[in-house]
Amino acid sequence: MEVEEESNAGLECDFSAYTLFHDGSTGAPCLSFDIVRDGLGDNRTCDTPVTCYFVAGTQAARTHVNKVILMKMSNLRKIKQSDSDDDSELEDDEDEGRGGEPILSSASINHNGCVNRIRATSVNNIHLAATWSELGQVHIWDMSRMLDVVSESCGYETFNQNSGGNDHPLFTFKGHSSEGFAVDWAPTMSGTLATGDCEKNIYVWKPNEGGSWAVSSTPYTAHTASVEDIQWSPNEPHVFASCSVDKSIRVWDARASPSKACMVTVPNAHDSDVNVIHWNRNEPFIVSGGDDSKVQVWDLRQLQSGNAVGVLKHHDAPITTVEWHPSDASVLASGCEDNQILQWDLGVERDPDADVEENTDVPQQLLFVHKGQEDLKELHWHPQVPGLLISTAHSGFNIFKTISC
Repeated sequence: MEVEEESNAGLECDFSAYTLFHDGSTGAPCLSFDIVRDGLGDNRTCDTPVTCYFVAGTQAARTHVNKVILMKMSNLRKIKQSDSDDDSELEDDEDEGRGGEPILSSASINHNGCVNRIRATSVNNIHLAATWSELGQVHIWDMSRMLDVVSESCGYETFNQNSGGNDHPLFTFKGHSSEGFAVDWAPTMSGTLATGDCEKNIYVWKPNEGGSWAVSSTPYTAHTASVEDIQWSPNEPHVFASCSVDKSIRVWDARASPSKACMVTVPNAHDSDVNVIHWNRNEPFIVSGGDDSKVQVWDLRQLQSGNAVGVLKHHDAPITTVEWHPSDASVLASGCEDNQILQWDLGVERDPDADVEENTDVPQQLLFVHKGQEDLKELHWHPQVPGLLISTAHSGFNIFKTISC
């Protein structure tokens, strides 16, 4: 396990524990974001400078100045490990581009109200983003023009001259009775979406021709309090899971009528609000995080028993984000209001024959502790750069890859 070091002067980052580390901010805090898949290839390493695209939504103090921001960060370089001492420094190569300096390109469009949550997808090779507004509306945005700007196929000034910043959403749904946070695109059904609000209602969206969506006329309402997160199954069409302030996790089949769609309920999955869930892409497991500071793993084959197959305890505040590694089925990351990101490997077991003093305060599955961000909100593994994590907080973004993953 690797951790950042604490010194008399405060928190110091031990760069020798990282393969890559960069940070940045966008001015107004972006408390939700999503990674946009690109055409640069899969299974990329950090041996050459990394490029990544992601889309975020602001939570500015004034409602009318909020934006959806599409960012391209390029020339993200590995940390060069020094042979002379324990310190590390960013790799500097003056012969390539701008040396070790990262390059940020961005384009933005105006958004009505703070962005509670944002999620990206691609439909017929068109990149879309869904945003939950604090004003109780859900918008769908076409990111094509913003991607053109950050990919330098057209200039930012041209984008603004053509009123790019005032682009209108492709589609807006105003049927929710309150604001919400839960939103997810179905990976097995292109363009299908689910959204949940603070009044316990879930709606399923299905794409129509011409850039519109048909939204279920009747909501799914088995929860008894705010729906906090939604996750579609990565493998089984029509099936999604949700979690709620009512402490429950539920699994639904969208083919059934809303009144009969709830297939399985875990009524007291956590001791208090269940804030976030994530579905393992490779194995039949869901991970959840709650206000009780617990990260819990659920086997979908045994979900009706109501017993988690794993309880990970090391955070000491409400969990705000959890996500499985996209290719390593046993690895996940969690983030918390204690301003820590923890990397876990459920496949790790202590060597019973090892002649070392056991630290019972440290779970055996804990791989890495990342600190330094304030008011941590969300993290995502990059789906095309294995082991690369991006996280956001009030203090800005971190982009990093640890030596553990």
